[in-house]
Amino acid sequence: MAQLRAVRLSWCSWESLTLFLEVLEGIDSVIPKDKFQDITSAVFYQLYDDSKQHSKADCAELTHCIMLQARICPDEMILFLQSQLGDDWEAGCVAALGLLGALVCSDDPMMTEKLPQVVEAVQRLCSDPRIRVRRAVLHFINDLLNANARSCSAWDVVGHIFSEFSRTTERRAAGNLSIQEAQEEGALQALCMDILGSLDISVRGMSKLLWPRLLLFVVPAQYTGMLIPVSRCVQALSEREDLTGRRIEDLDPHFVSSMFQGPLLTPQTLLVRLLVVAGSPVAGSELQAAALLLMQNLHSRFHRAVGAMWATEIPLLLQCLEGKEESFLDSAEFERRLLKFLRASVDTTQDEAWIEALSCELSRWLSSSACSSGEKSFLYKALGTVLGACKGVLHVQEKLLQHLEEANAEEPCEAQGIISLLSHAAESNFQTVLATLTIFASRLCKGRNARISRRKKMELDSTRAHATRSALMLAHGSLALRASKEQLLAHLEGDIAGNILMLYSCSCRDLQNNLALVQSITDFSSAFQAVGDSACFNPSLKGKLLEILMDLLKKYYSGIPVSPVPLKVVLALEQLSKLKPSFESKDMGEMLVLCCKNIVTHPSAEMMLKIRKSQQAAQYLQLQQTSLKALGQLMAVLLETEPIGSFFQNIVHVLRRSLISENVWERKRALQTCSQLLSVCEERQRGDACEHFGSLVGLLAPLTCDPMPASRQLAVTCLNSLLRIQDKAANRVIETRDIRSLCEGLHACSVVSQLQTTSKMARIVCRNFPVERTVDFMMAIKETIRTAKGVRVRAAGKWMTTFLQMIRKDICWNVPPILYILRSCTSSPQQSTFMPFLCQAVAILTLCHKEFMIENFSRLLEPTDSETWRRIREFCLQRWSQ
Repeated sequence: MAQLRAVRLSWCSWESLTLFLEVLEGIDSVIPKDKFQDITSAVFYQLYDDSKQHSKADCAELTHCIMLQARICPDEMILFLQSQLGDDWEAGCVAALGLLGALVCSDDPMMTEKLPQVVEAVQRLCSDPRIRVRRAVLHFINDLLNANARSCSAWDVVGHIFSEFSRTTERRAAGNLSIQEAQEEGALQALCMDILGSLDISVRGMSKLLWPRLLLFVVPAQYTGMLIPVSRCVQALSEREDLTGRRIEDLDPHFVSSMFQGPLLTPQTLLVRLLVVAGSPVAGSELQAAALLLMQNLHSRFHRAVGAMWATEIPLLLQCLEGKEESFLDSAEFERRLLKFLRASVDTTQDEAWIEALSCELSRWLSSSACSSGEKSFLYKALGTVLGACKGVLHVQEKLLQHLEEANAEEPCEAQGIISLLSHAAESNFQTVLATLTIFASRLCKGRNARISRRKKMELDSTRAHATRSALMLAHGSLALRASKEQLLAHLEGDIAGNILMLYSCSCRDLQNNLALVQSITDFSSAFQAVGDSACFNPSLKGKLLEILMDLLKKYYSGIPVSPVPLKVVLALEQLSKLKPSFESKDMGEMLVLCCKNIVTHPSAEMMLKIRKSQQAAQYLQLQQTSLKALGQLMAVLLETEPIGSFFQNIVHVLRRSLISENVWERKRALQTCSQLLSVCEERQRGDACEHFGSLVGLLAPLTCDPMPASRQLAVTCLNSLLRIQDKAANRVIETRDIRSLCEGLHACSVVSQLQTTSKMARIVCRNFPVERTVDFMMAIKETIRTAKGVRVRAAGKWMTTFLQMIRKDICWNVPPILYILRSCTSSPQQSTFMPFLCQAVAILTLCHKEFMIENFSRLLEPTDSETWRRIREFCLQRWSQ
């Protein structure tokens, strides 16, 4: 550097130097070596001195001088630039690389001869850690590839692009870079992709350079981001000529010798890699599309039989990714279509050896994939899909057992993976998969009651073993859903249900085991029900399953705030109840009581307050709403299947307690259940509700003034459904307006407004009230008066007096029982609130039925009569005697 600084030329002489070099280029003369060295050094130093600020015009002039010198003395110039590559001066190294790239692009004949020498020198910088040098090397490669790709055989420049991409990925993933360093590494990544994506395939030697070298960089995961430019290159190559049909031996001999030093790039390896990327929504639609395009363009490299089929199907998959197909919904739907495409591809080959090789490659990828990776879930399904097409029973069984043993079912993704693997494999190999499951399940339960080694016993009692049992139970249920009618009828009771119960008996029966058992019962019950009405389920097995489910409900009733088990049990009972023969009425009644205890009665008001304050409040409340919906569906099924036809009465009896409960949350849950029940009755035109019209109105009416707005709304919905059911049963049209139009008054904060609104509703309902249900109505009102407080008692009084006022002339024969009910109400703790309504009721009855009232009040008092009733009696008798 000291020598360079000793040489100084004035800026005014650069133009003269350029003219001199241009003249010198045209004559045969040789510049003395020392003079050439001085000039070159001076120009090079002036051009790339970091301390100097040059305009673009000055830089262009200086660069032109160096290019002229290179044409005059090419050997000396290349040697000079090569010397700068090994210098510690970073700016000089970067400058030399830029000038060498410019010389490469000049297409000078002398550069063609010197390129191997230049490439070899640049290759030594591949491991340089300096960011500017790494970027300059990539720019040099870009110039080299766009000039003469044939001269790249001395150095795998394509390989360096991918290596640099991987290097930047690793550095960024390490997370120890500054913001600036991370940005610089990101820029290098983008540059790698730009270089590969902008290659001119028409450049001499490019086809030979790229094909099939690019294929090696498809498989390693660290090059995933490069699949997009790789796909574009391969597509361009395939459009230019049928490269995929050429033999590798006819291509780059230097590359062929190194290509097979690593793992063999088989068609199955390449196909699995592309399938994994195409099936990964995390990769992004552009990468997924690139993988599919690679498959389409390389179809002959995979199997000779798939070309026509892929030419039709892959464009359809690409349309899904581009959002051009309206029916395409989400990534799960695309995965389903991709797996369907895979199965069709495998069937098209009709090559058992090729199919088994593909399953082995998928198995290898699956074994080496981390559970946390998003690709593992897809690999389980893909392997199952391919095994489903295999005809070799031993091969299928071997692969299934391998992954059943390898999988750690304690990880949810692994447990679901096992289920997916078995389910997809069962599509065409149901018998083989079920036999394999039976073998493995027997191993997990073998020796539980026999003499075995302590180590083996610890393995069987480990949490991993219990988790595996849960996964296998779920897998049996999934198999049932995929079985044909003949397969299901032949294997459900003995193999599927038998294995599930065996696995459950060997489990620790924790939450995971219980949920797996219940879900598997739901699945195979649903599968059996889908077979058709002609199928009759084993009554003994059905009873045993009911007993297990009922025991679970009893277990989870107390001590647990909110558990998913009751919901799952209700869903299982719904499917089990659909199977013939139907449950007996006694079993249905017990089932109803336990389900309502778990879902309607529980949790308590105190527990609900704790739940609403917890971090999982939203999750708990959502689970509760789902459970209530499931309970309504179960009740609908039981109504249809109950042999006697009196099940509606049982439901009303069970819900009665919750509808008058002090727990505001319990009342709301009971109303939700009642609303679903009445909706089902209305939809299916059942007349059960008409027989209990009075009881239901008496229970629902006071709840129109419930403290909880949602409960008020639900009560109105139920009353409205009752009216419609009654009128449909009587074949008449409701003449009055819909009571839901009055709901706005119930939303008011004013108690007076609420009571006024509920009175209007009472008048609408009572106009259509069947007189024969009078006593039922009064008895239900009495229940509210005896247990309720505040506004609900006043609402009950409003409904009662409105009812008596509107139908007072038609209840002659009901006066004695009505008086008896009124008399019992005087012992209520809320008698002070109810007293005005009680007196009004007596006055209404007296107005129309005075003789009945005098006769009744003239009788001697009962020992159980309250003091309040005594006073009312004395007052009435005194008034009547006047």
